Amino acid sequence: MKHFDAPPTGKTVCETTMIVFQITAALRTSTPRRKTGGPMPRHCLTLDLKDDPAAIAEYKRYHIKIWPEIRDSLFHAGVEGMEIYLLGTRMFMIMDVNDRFSLSAKAAADAVNVKVQEWETIMHRFQQQLPQSGTDQWWVPMERVFNLADQ
Repeated sequence: MKHFDAPPTGKTVCETTMIVFQITAALRTSTPRRKTGGPMPRHCLTLDLKDDPAAIAEYKRYHIKIWPEIRDSLFHAGVEGMEIYLLGTRMFMIMDVNDRFSLSAKAAADAVNVKVQEWETIMHRFQQQLPQSGTDQWWVPMERVFNLADQ
């Protein structure tokens, strides 16, 4: 059997191979990983925009650079990553959060934050509640029905 020298990192070939496999496996999961290696909680929500091209364009313009107070309220609540996608009028939001995040706690904090309320009032001009929405509910949580990592 041929002997391989340790890679320049000081790790053995076997250790290096295991690291590559761990990195590859982490990249294949559908959920971002914490620095400690565990999965990061994820919330996926949906909402519609009004079927008005000018309103949709204005909504997108607002999201090019959100207000600093809105960004800070998200980070403070434990949101570590957020993306919003749009197809026609249907939006899909992905929120990657830390363990201290709670949808109800975020809603309570937003209710007393003047800048968040101002932002929400503006955004509601462009948004249309889904039939599944509660009376004061805009973004509706979605159910995950598939995860490749579980296969």
